[in-house]
Amino acid sequence: MFTGSTQMALDGKGRLAIPARLRERLAGVCGGHLVLTADPTSGCLLLYPYPEWEKIAAKLNALPSLDPIAKELKRLVIGSAEEVEPDGAGRILIPPMLRRFAKLEKSVALVGQGEKFELWDDATWQGLFEQAAQFPQQLAAAARDGTLSEGLKGFSL
Repeated sequence: MFTGSTQMALDGKGRLAIPARLRERLAGVCGGHLVLTADPTSGCLLLYPYPEWEKIAAKLNALPSLDPIAKELKRLVIGSAEEVEPDGAGRILIPPMLRRFAKLEKSVALVGQGEKFELWDDATWQGLFEQAAQFPQQLAAAARDGTLSEGLKGFSL
């Protein structure tokens, strides 16, 4: 499981150095074989260990091909997917098209999300994290007014 966030910099060629603490875990999970793709819901990039990507790709490919929304979803997520492997220095190349999609310039945040990572422009990530400070109040309000989703009812940390 991948957790936490790390602020880092892209080099001049658009490469991202995977933190050393994660390299060993990724090597064990997927031999360093990763897939990077666009996140259609938030504008960041998603970085999957290859076995996790295969599960996502299978779900996407099972969607009905005549459904226009499913077609666009597949076009974006599968069509932008790039297989990447760390080089000898532990860096992965973020292709220019994906850098433009996520508005990645120099400073980025690599954010663990369980079985995958999100890759954000650091300023955008910092803004989202600051907004998250309001979440306890939003959660309490949803519980009070009955709009809490079924999946969250009874959830406890």
